[in-house]
Amino acid sequence: MTTVMLMSAAVTAAPLQPPVETGPFRPPELVEVTRLDPTIQLDVRYATSNNFVHKPVYTEPRVFLQRPAAEAVVRVNARLKPLGYGLILFDGYRPWSVTRTFWESTSGIQRMFVADPREGSRHNRGCAVDLSLYDLETGQAVTMPSDYDEMTERAYPTYEGGAAAAREHRDRLRAAMEAEGFSVHPREWWHYDYALWREYAILDVPFSALGH
Repeated sequence: MTTVMLMSAAVTAAPLQPPVETGPFRPPELVEVTRLDPTIQLDVRYATSNNFVHKPVYTEPRVFLQRPAAEAVVRVNARLKPLGYGLILFDGYRPWSVTRTFWESTSGIQRMFVADPREGSRHNRGCAVDLSLYDLETGQAVTMPSDYDEMTERAYPTYEGGAAAAREHRDRLRAAMEAEGFSVHPREWWHYDYALWREYAILDVPFSALGH
């Protein structure tokens, strides 16, 4: 029994360093999305205790993406404005060490919703963004079928329950994102990967090193 438990622990223990990758990769160019479009709102919960690990994992409420992905997000925001909506961003580039923290903070079925640090995350490459919509008239976030980071089937982009208006908001966001080269995560309506994510390496650079 002890041997089995030790083997299990070894399998699930998070690595201490990012995975070794072979390139070539594009040179990273992480840019702050709101510098490109200040009308995009932020709700960076990972800089607060209002998240699933119940503690801040970022020292600053900022959202970065590789430039092509950031510019695509800006185009999505422009697409939505005539419809009465704007974007609100929860997360973008995520240092690899934070992905490791998330893995260590979850277990069981919850690990379906976090990236394995052995493989890294598309967030670590600066090519994934977590986001939702806000109403331009009220400035308030719209209702979606689930809350952000909710680890239930309500978070699936194909979930058919809940209010029709919430599903319409979710599907409107998806249509705008897909039109600019993003694809939705199969278990998270808020998570979108940019088409060029394979061309960027995993990074573990803290926000403090990215400038102001």
